Amino acid sequence: MNDNKNNILNSLKVLGLTEYESSCYLALNYIISGTATEISENANVPRSRVYDVLKPLVRRGFIEVNKGRPLKYTVVPPKDIFKSNKNKLIEKLENAEIELNEIYENQLSKVPAPVWLIHGQEKIIKKELEIISRGKNSINMRIGFLFPGELDILKPKIGKKIKQGVEVNIIVSSKYFTKKNNIDILEELKPSKANVVKSPLPMAKMIVRDGKELMHVFSKFQGRNKKIIPDTAIGIWNQYEDIAKNYDERFETIWNKKRKNNENIKK
Repeated sequence: MNDNKNNILNSLKVLGLTEYESSCYLALNYIISGTATEISENANVPRSRVYDVLKPLVRRGFIEVNKGRPLKYTVVPPKDIFKSNKNKLIEKLENAEIELNEIYENQLSKVPAPVWLIHGQEKIIKKELEIISRGKNSINMRIGFLFPGELDILKPKIGKKIKQGVEVNIIVSSKYFTKKNNIDILEELKPSKANVVKSPLPMAKMIVRDGKELMHVFSKFQGRNKKIIPDTAIGIWNQYEDIAKNYDERFETIWNKKRKNNENIKK
């Protein structure tokens, strides 16, 4: 069997078909319509088993049966099959993700020493996305630098949380974004509807989620233009709620002052 057929059969199994069911559906795509005997021969499924295999395919809408003697089976177009079943599969995966995240978050709070060091750009960005995804009420961020390409990764996640009703407030370094990298983060984040204000900041990052967990990110820089050295980056992920709440309250105090005085804040 060639690789294409193997890939098709594996994809059909992902949709919930057995090996024999997948083989019969694939075979019917070649002949479009046929009797149980013809399907059995083309699919290499034992004749004694083929009716038991075809019944669930009919029940699930993969094939149609035409009454008569002998019975003839007709394939339902793959585009219709995959469209409906992909939607069901995605829904199951999303429900499983929600339930697993709830289990993970509940257990995470029970870990004895909830402080971790995270090394390297990729792992830090991944953890930032995790923290944002857990936001239920508020996400407060103080951004003094960004890794190359990081903003493009964060924007969709921030926009998604805002659509879910989570308030996202961001203080960014005006000097870093507008002068050194020629990036106007206010414009970059405009589609996400995040609240953003500019302010002088040190070359560091902080993110606080719901006043329950936070992460600080630091890195070394080189040259007059302060080019980041991603391999030196380190994130300090902290889940002590008292500490997270304290930083969240301090952020809110600064945020409220900046919001009153800064005319460039995004609504």
